[in-house]
Amino acid sequence: MSTSTALGGEAVQPAFLSKERIIAKPGFNRWLVPPAALAIHLCIGMAYGFSVFWLPLSKAIGVSAPVACTPDMGFFAQMFASTCDWQISMLGWIYTLFFIFLGCSAATWGGWLEHAGPRKAGVVSALCWCGGLLISALGIYTHQIWLMWLGSGVIGGIGLGLGYISPVSTLIKWFPDKRGMATGMAIMGFGGGAMVGAPLATALMGHFASAESVGVWQSFVVMAAIYFVFMIGGALGYRVPPTGWKPEGWTAPAAKAKNSMITNRHVHVSVAWKTPQFRLVWLVLCLNVSAGIGILGMASPLLQEVFAGKLLGNTLTFGELNADQLKAIAAIAAGFTGLLSLFNIGGRFFWASCSDFIGRKATYFVFFALGFLLYASVPTLSHMGSIALFVAAFCIVLSMYGGGFATVPAYLADLFGTQMVGAIHGRLLTAWAAAGVLGPVLVNYLREYQLSHGVARADAYDITLYILSGLLVLGFICNLLIRPVADKYFMTDAELAVEQAIGHDKGANATTSLEWKASDSSKPLVIAAWLAVGIPLAWGVWVTLQKTAVLFH
Repeated sequence: MSTSTALGGEAVQPAFLSKERIIAKPGFNRWLVPPAALAIHLCIGMAYGFSVFWLPLSKAIGVSAPVACTPDMGFFAQMFASTCDWQISMLGWIYTLFFIFLGCSAATWGGWLEHAGPRKAGVVSALCWCGGLLISALGIYTHQIWLMWLGSGVIGGIGLGLGYISPVSTLIKWFPDKRGMATGMAIMGFGGGAMVGAPLATALMGHFASAESVGVWQSFVVMAAIYFVFMIGGALGYRVPPTGWKPEGWTAPAAKAKNSMITNRHVHVSVAWKTPQFRLVWLVLCLNVSAGIGILGMASPLLQEVFAGKLLGNTLTFGELNADQLKAIAAIAAGFTGLLSLFNIGGRFFWASCSDFIGRKATYFVFFALGFLLYASVPTLSHMGSIALFVAAFCIVLSMYGGGFATVPAYLADLFGTQMVGAIHGRLLTAWAAAGVLGPVLVNYLREYQLSHGVARADAYDITLYILSGLLVLGFICNLLIRPVADKYFMTDAELAVEQAIGHDKGANATTSLEWKASDSSKPLVIAAWLAVGIPLAWGVWVTLQKTAVLFH
C-alpha cells in the first residue's frame, strides 16, 4: 500500500517528499529516471569547472589588475580583509573543500538517503548546492572569502555528496538488466557538468562585467537560480519501483560460475564496510582515481612542457619559447584538456555499459592492465616526439578514469545486493577524497622535486608516470583478490524485512503487477525529459569541440 490509514479508516496521502509518495504505478516508464538523475548531476558537476572563476576573483577589488595585500598581512587577516584581492591559492581551497565534504556527506548520510528516498535527498542537495552559491555570492559582494569557503565549499560540498549518490540505488533497481549503463548515464552528467557550466559562467561574467565589477557575484546568483530549477525538476522526477519489480520479460540470472560475483541477497551498510570485499573495492577505486586525477589536474602544463616547440613545428624547449609562442601552445594545451574532458565523460557511459556484458571485475582488469601499459609507454612516446600517440594514450587513460567512477556502483550492487547500495556507495566515495590528495601530490610534488634537482622540464614527468603505472599494478592485484561475499555477511529474511519497513519499501498489493510494460502515453514525456538535459549537454560538447579543434590545426 502507498498510503497510510488515519483514525476512522480514512486514507492519508504520504508526505510530498517521502519515499512512499514516489513508488511508481504500473505503466511508469523507467526511462524517465535517468534524465532526472542527469538534471541533478549536470548541475553539481560544475564543481569541476570552478577554476573558471579564479582569475576574475583574484582581481575582484582591482577589477583590471589585482590589488596585493600588504606583505605583513597573515593568512587569517586575509580571510577577513576587504581592501585587497585574494590569491588564487586561497580560492583553490574551495575545490579542496568540495571533495572533502562530498566524500564525508555521502558516507555520513548515505544510510539516511536509502530510508528517506531519492526525492528528499535531491531536494536537500538542491537547497545546499544552490544555497551555497548564494552564500558565496554574498561573500564575493562583501569580499569575505570565508563566506565562499562556507557557502560553496562546505554547504555546497554537502549538496554535492547527497546529489551524487541520490540516484544510484534507484537506477540500479530500475535497471537490473543494465546496471552499468544506468549508473553510467547519470554519472556521465557529473563529468559533463563543467562542460556546460564553465562556458555558461564565462558568458555570464562577460555580460555582468563592468568598470566597477568583474561580474562574478551576479553570475553566481543567476547560476543558482538556473541550477535550482533543474535540480528540483530532477528531484521531483524521481520514482522508485515497488519491491520485487522487474522489467517485462526479464529473468534474474541464475547463480553459476561465470556470474558468481552477482548476488541476489543483500548486505547491510553497517556490515558491508567491515568485509574484505569493501576494503578491496575501496583500494581499487582509490588507485584507479589517483592515477587519473593527478594527470587531469596537470594536463595543460604536461603537454606544454613535454613537447614545447614541437607543438608549433620547431625544436625549441619550453624555456626558449617567446611570449607569443607560449600563448600559442597554451591554446593548444587548452584543446588537449577539452579533449580529455570529452573522453572522461564518454568513458563513463562506454565502460559502464561494457561492464554489463563482460562483468565488473573484468572491466577493472582492463582498466589496470591497459592503463599500466599506457602509463609506462608515455615517457617513451614523449621522447620519440609522437604527439598523436601521446594524446591518444591519455585520452584512453582518462576514459578509464571516468569509467571507474561509473562502473563501481554496479560492482557494489553485484557484491552486496541492491537494498543499500546507495549508502554503501556513499561510504566508498571516501576513496575519492583520498585519491584527490594522493594523485595531485604525487604528480605536483615529484615534478617540483625533479625540477629543483636540475631535471629538464620535458623529462620531469617520467618517474611520476612510472610510479602511477605501479599504482595500477597494485590496483590489478586488489581486483584479483575480490571474491564473492561470504554468507555470514548477508541479511536474513527477517532482517531484510525490518530494513525494508524502515525504508518504506513497498511491495505490490494484490491488484498491482510487479512486471509491466511502459505505457505508450509516456513516450512524449520521455522525449521531453531527455531533450531537457540533452540540449544543454550537447551545447557543452559543441563548445568543447570548438576549443579542441585548435589541437589539430
